[in-house]
Amino acid sequence: MVNISIDFFKNKEIYCLFYILIINLYGFFIIVIDKYKAKKNKWRIKEKNFFIIALLGGASGVLLGMTMFRHKTQHKTFYIGIPIIYLLNKIILFIIIYFLYFRIT
Repeated sequence: MVNISIDFFKNKEIYCLFYILIINLYGFFIIVIDKYKAKKNKWRIKEKNFFIIALLGGASGVLLGMTMFRHKTQHKTFYIGIPIIYLLNKIILFIIIYFLYFRIT
């Protein structure tokens, strides 16, 4: 049995890490699912959903899925848009970390 202290759940950093992990896993798996559906000629996931997930912080997962499964890599909006959103995610994360931990007041 795992003994987790209540203090573990009070830590905001843990929630942020879980959020980043979950949103990126979700982004990765929607790419995998869409690739599978494309091969089977089934109903597909709307392209705007990939961008919404990427903008919400899941660009790493979407980009990893695109690269690993060679999915959506021929679409200009994806091979330009997702890396730009990825960089935007990293810049925002850097700014948040800077202002939370390194800003001298």
